[in-house]
Amino acid sequence: MELKEEVENKQIILKGYIDRAPLESDMELNVGNKIKLKISKGSNSILIKNLYLSCDPYMRGRMRENYGSYIPPFVPGKPIEGFGVSRVIDSDDPSFHPGDIVSGMTGWEEYSLIEDTKKLRKIQQDDIPLSYHIGLLGMPGFTAYAGFYEVCLPKEGDRVSVSAASGAVGQIVGQLAKLHGCYVVGSAGTKEKIDLLKTKLGFDDAFNYKEEQDLDATLKRYFPEGIDIYFENVGGAMLDAVLLNMRVHGRIAVCGMVSQHSYRGEEGIHNLFTLISRRIRMQGFIQSDYLHMFPKFVEHVGAYYKQGKIVYIEDMSEGLESAPAALAGLFTGKNVGKQVVCVSRN
Repeated sequence: MELKEEVENKQIILKGYIDRAPLESDMELNVGNKIKLKISKGSNSILIKNLYLSCDPYMRGRMRENYGSYIPPFVPGKPIEGFGVSRVIDSDDPSFHPGDIVSGMTGWEEYSLIEDTKKLRKIQQDDIPLSYHIGLLGMPGFTAYAGFYEVCLPKEGDRVSVSAASGAVGQIVGQLAKLHGCYVVGSAGTKEKIDLLKTKLGFDDAFNYKEEQDLDATLKRYFPEGIDIYFENVGGAMLDAVLLNMRVHGRIAVCGMVSQHSYRGEEGIHNLFTLISRRIRMQGFIQSDYLHMFPKFVEHVGAYYKQGKIVYIEDMSEGLESAPAALAGLFTGKNVGKQVVCVSRN
């Protein structure tokens, strides 16, 4: 029998289901797991070493039992899953070879065995950082691209509002809108983020929602003629105020509602009547519905980045052990830009 080398495989485990925003203590580092670095022949699977892991707000939903969404919940006692960039260590799939760099769904661990390789994407290395393939050129960037162009249906000169504007998705929406000839105002929760939106990301203006007593009055100040497009990332009071400031035939793309921390007693919306009087279209969406557009997205956004037309801000945590705090930090606004965990750089 062939002797197969085993190595320690650190993992981030979900301790149990929650019905609130995640805390660092809801997860733990497991150091007792081992994994073989060789794959059994005939398995059609691949073994990868995880390099970068993505922290995304949708992962909070997977920490809830029986939440009836488009992706199943995590399993307590098992590693958390998320998007990652990884290097192939061994392969029994002829489409992948040792040394290949891939992106796709992986475990929050040092090494992962991937049995369903169909959804993995090979990355051709160039001058774009590898970690950007789970951000700018990954799910968040594609969410911004599909949501803005396919759901918002922008026109030159449109007035665009973006909430959570310095985050992984919002920063790309705002820059795409500017490239399309729109007027763009973003909202965020710290002075540092507001400064980034105005000085580095090219938004026309931005405001700190935590400093505003009356969001309706605030939006009227920044959008005296009303809002044509609202890219929704937070929900709650911001959405209620935006509804009062939408223009006739405005479009709202509902990407996320990160303000709704609890799954019990969610905050209600009071101004939905404006959908009728102003003929507003409000649509929720998931990026996976638009995967036919992904090659065009990579080509266009990759070119924008290389030409210096798009800037991308990343918040990198070092080491797998930093992952629980990094994920929990999304829900307190701790991150600036796209939150990524570096597991290994080679």
